[in-house]
Amino acid sequence: MKKLIALYTVPEDIDAFFARYTAGHLPLVHKIPGLLGAEITRIDRTLVGGEGNFLLVEMKFADANSFKTAMKSPEMGAASGDVGEFAANRVTVMTGETLDL
Repeated sequence: MKKLIALYTVPEDIDAFFARYTAGHLPLVHKIPGLLGAEITRIDRTLVGGEGNFLLVEMKFADANSFKTAMKSPEMGAASGDVGEFAANRVTVMTGETLDL
């Protein structure tokens, strides 16, 4: 499984962030072709490592091909542009692949 992972730092106004995220951003994310699902984790404390992380989002795709198609889609472009509007300086975006160890 291929994943697109977003790690957000703590916003100045948490309630405003969630309102914007759920009403504006998530509807765009749900339109991305090939998206199998997204898991959102609100981070409540850091045990080891740097402080200041707030939200971890894992968007799941079946494989590298469906991920590539999604990344080139206008829907992903819209979602990415939206992140730039409300969280450009608060997000780190990564990709990864689930491993069976």
